[in-house]
Amino acid sequence: MMHSIDPILVTVIQRRLKAITEEMGLVMLRTARSPILSEARDFVTGLYNAKGELLEQTAYIPILAFAVPLSIKYMVEYFGDDLYPGDVIIHNDPFTGGNQPTDVKIVRPIFHQEQLVGFSCINGHQADVGGAVAGGYNPRATEIWQESLRITPVKLYEKGVKRRDVWDLVFGNIRFPIVMEDIQAAMGGCAVGERELLKLYKRYGQPRFEAHLRHLYDATEQQMRAEISAMPDGVYHGASTIYYDGFNLGSTMEIKVAVAISGSDISFDFAGTAPQTMGFVNAPLGSSMTSVILTLLMCLKNPELPQNAGMTRPISVQIPEGSMLNPVYPAASTFGNHMSDQISSAIFNAMAQVVPERVTAPWNPLFAIAAVGYNDRIQRPFVDILFNALKGGGGGTRGADGYDHIGLIGCGGGLLAQDPEMFEMKDPLFLHSFEYKQDSAGAGEWRGGLGVELEMEFLNDGNLISAFGDGIDPGSEAGGLLGGGSGINNSGALTYADGRVHTCTNKEMVVNIPRGTRWRQVAGGGGGYGDPLRRPIDRVEQEVRYGVLSKEAARDKYGVTIDPLTMTADRSGERSLPVARSCGEAPVSATDGAAAAAV
Repeated sequence: MMHSIDPILVTVIQRRLKAITEEMGLVMLRTARSPILSEARDFVTGLYNAKGELLEQTAYIPILAFAVPLSIKYMVEYFGDDLYPGDVIIHNDPFTGGNQPTDVKIVRPIFHQEQLVGFSCINGHQADVGGAVAGGYNPRATEIWQESLRITPVKLYEKGVKRRDVWDLVFGNIRFPIVMEDIQAAMGGCAVGERELLKLYKRYGQPRFEAHLRHLYDATEQQMRAEISAMPDGVYHGASTIYYDGFNLGSTMEIKVAVAISGSDISFDFAGTAPQTMGFVNAPLGSSMTSVILTLLMCLKNPELPQNAGMTRPISVQIPEGSMLNPVYPAASTFGNHMSDQISSAIFNAMAQVVPERVTAPWNPLFAIAAVGYNDRIQRPFVDILFNALKGGGGGTRGADGYDHIGLIGCGGGLLAQDPEMFEMKDPLFLHSFEYKQDSAGAGEWRGGLGVELEMEFLNDGNLISAFGDGIDPGSEAGGLLGGGSGINNSGALTYADGRVHTCTNKEMVVNIPRGTRWRQVAGGGGGYGDPLRRPIDRVEQEVRYGVLSKEAARDKYGVTIDPLTMTADRSGERSLPVARSCGEAPVSATDGAAAAAV
């Protein structure tokens, strides 16, 4: 039976689906125990149809979002007819559509009148998933079992009845009781998604509701195709580099991408990308696919494009099996989510040839630590990721400076920093300082975002840190785009009470850290966009007064001299840089810079 389509109802349904996923998110924020979820918001909520295709989502952390349909489609095939009302499925396996193993999905099939009509899902970063190292980050891992308990799709509840044997098996291999509590929070959020989606089915009737869903898919596809059609046809190449595989100091791995635009279709081919590494510096296919989609979305004119299955129809992605962006079983891959910076950078390099006004300069490549130990004050183990310290600057873009202190591009600004007081109440850690890092941003007509500097102290003995990331090696900082300058490098170092200093590599584990040890970390800024000599003098002068830019950097990076007494800029002459930008390159005047930008 054909149903007439009411375009207003299509919009109402799309908005209602979005609101349901937001409501699922509120359940998580109000009931999850770990600050990774309740404060940093390291999760995504979504609704999916009976085939596992996306209906709508709220992507607090986009890198967790677009991999979920891969997992649910696998579950549909895996379980077949063995799905029932009241089932709850848990999954974290990178080889069947998952992200890094610490990202655990809770999935609830949804039935209307005894027919499977969809799924609700919450994919969230858990405090522990077993494996060799508490917290899940093991820089020495060479296979998945050294990273985590590998959970292929398995039911925690069946027909509304708890499967105690499975429950005890899963949580008997996870260190922290808080994980069990957070999984229960996700189950509650998924139950809300089920309840509210069924209300829509009951209100509009299944045939009419699903007819309008199909129209929504088609309309979203048309919007995406219109965006792509506005781009010039051609094949555009980009590349980026990842530094240090965790085993061979000085090693580098290259990501290559060819972006092909033909009419209203776009494809991303990663042929030539480095082969998978022996360690955890690999990205599961789900993480790589998500990185591609979130980067493309940043290049579109329409920021309000509905997020459903229609959006991805014009997009194809080819990633060679056995490459570091699609490793074969049983490769380690916990680092994979954090390669979104470099995947995005490679794509932006290509898309800068297509839509230079809508790409950003590279973002600060994430460098982070997970701190693990025992809290004597409350007699409980603790694990925490220092979200405050890892959030460097975003890249500048035409018309806007990069975001300050935003973090991983795959988090899309959704990853919040911890409240310092709550951080100190929960963990045996004391924050001595936490502030923007002066001169950390890449210079440009639109500068990169500012990075930060943090120093904290361990208050207990026997701590462990697991460092993971990039951006420490020379050349690995966030580079500039279209004449912009680079942000500064990341860094991290332990200073022991006896004065010894240990400077960390970007993939390392340090054990038995005693009380009184201090950790100092710098997250660099984002890359600048456009010629710095074209940046308005008033903006440079203002940032010197605010303290985020030094007088020396104003002179050396922007050609602006600031009077140390009046703190005002000299506007009497032509701006030029006192030193060459690169080896063998002559100083650039403002006139030269304008000509270069025009070209």
